[in-house]
Amino acid sequence: MAALCYSLPSLTLKPSPLNPKPYPNIPFLSHPKPNLRLPKKPTTTISRMSLNPIPATDRLISVAAYSLPFFNSLQYGRYLFIQYPQLGILFDPILPFLSLYKSVPYASFVAFFALYLGVVRNPSFSHYVRFNSMQAVTLDVLLVVPLLLTRIFNPGRVGLGFKVMVWGHTGVFVFSCLCFVYGVVSSILGRTPYLPFVADAAGRQI
Repeated sequence: MAALCYSLPSLTLKPSPLNPKPYPNIPFLSHPKPNLRLPKKPTTTISRMSLNPIPATDRLISVAAYSLPFFNSLQYGRYLFIQYPQLGILFDPILPFLSLYKSVPYASFVAFFALYLGVVRNPSFSHYVRFNSMQAVTLDVLLVVPLLLTRIFNPGRVGLGFKVMVWGHTGVFVFSCLCFVYGVVSSILGRTPYLPFVADAAGRQI
């Protein structure tokens, strides 16, 4: 028996050119690679949502606040209206509101203190309303400066001083109109407008 065992050829399988795998027909010796599937990462869809939308009442109060400096700045546009009468057509829709505003005695002072004491200093209103109201109040205060300078220097009706006054009043009126449009459109859209020369001063007061 021992001689028979020594006489048997070796059963070691060697790779050949036709069969490069050493163990083609023995499944437990071929060591196949495990087919592992990694779990897919869950895909999350981020939807754009408006956080803390501005209520309609806050937007309406902000629009009304920017009307105060705009109405008070119309007096600076009289020279522009004299030179270009066609511009008056653009302001025809606001004439009823302007007439109602002018019909109230001391309307400018009443509106100023009502806006400052009733809204800006009232913590029951949101920060959005108080900031916009403070910007309107600050702009209204700045509109008094050109009028004071005119009364102090008294440029007269002719000469270079009069031309400088006309240019200054026209510039103030155009600036006030741009601030009014910017503030109203931003308030309607629920965004916070930042008026130049005004926003920093208003932010320090809130």
